[in-house]
Amino acid sequence: MRNNFIGGVAAILIVAALFIAYSSLFTVYQTQQALVLRLGQPVGVISDAGLHVKWPFIENVIAIDKRILDLEAPAQEVIASDQKRLVVDAFARYRIKDPLRFYQTLGSIQGANSQLAILMNSALRRVLGEATFIHVVRDQRADLMSRIRELVDREAAGYGIQVVDIRIRRADLPEQNSQAVYQRMQTERQREAAEFRAQGAQRAQEIRSRADREVTVLIAEATSQSEQIRGEGDSIRNQIFADAFNKDADFFTFYRSMQAYEASMKQGDTRLVLKPDTNFFRFFNDPSGKPRGSATPPAASTGSAVPAPAR
Repeated sequence: MRNNFIGGVAAILIVAALFIAYSSLFTVYQTQQALVLRLGQPVGVISDAGLHVKWPFIENVIAIDKRILDLEAPAQEVIASDQKRLVVDAFARYRIKDPLRFYQTLGSIQGANSQLAILMNSALRRVLGEATFIHVVRDQRADLMSRIRELVDREAAGYGIQVVDIRIRRADLPEQNSQAVYQRMQTERQREAAEFRAQGAQRAQEIRSRADREVTVLIAEATSQSEQIRGEGDSIRNQIFADAFNKDADFFTFYRSMQAYEASMKQGDTRLVLKPDTNFFRFFNDPSGKPRGSATPPAASTGSAVPAPAR
């Protein structure tokens, strides 16, 4: 009986010792830092990762993240110095630099996010309210973000927080303003396009007029040159006809009459309203071309005159 009692007491003592040992040990991970509280009062901060010892029952440990944390602030409207309304969407990156002060002032990550959102919104309004719309959107955006970060970091230091970075993800006009600006830009582009089209049409008309004038001049010069060449050719042809007529008047008269027959009696149209004994058909009555009852050839009566060439 006594041995059983002693064994039970020993087992209880061993279990109690194990429980006390378990309560005395705690682990700090690489991504954490520990704040040790003794009866609710902070007594120290442990930043080294590994296994550590604390007083059981009277001390407890609060793990605080030491990684870089994110804060996504909701979009808000800001009025720039030129009275332009902007919808600004920004975010922040921060870390807990002083766990003791962080625990005493904020107590949790949710509290830190809430307080930092207030500080960041205030800094955004203060800094962007001193800049113009063009500076925020294009010219000085990096400088403005740096000023906002410095301002928030200085105010967040009292909460044991270090602000690593603040970025403006988007800074645009409100939806109704954006539509108005878009319509104004569209109207401006349409006006410029109409102006370019008018200039192009004017330029095209000038080129077309100049080309028409050059074509008219070229055609006139070509026509004049062709008339001169045609006149020279007609002169040479008439000279050839005259020489041929003077060499053999009868043959020339016969040849010219055959050309006249060919020109007047075309295929499909051989009707002529003439007297059968007219001089035009003299070669039909006599191969020599002499009129009936005449002893003198027709060419003899014409002398050396050159008949007009048939065209």
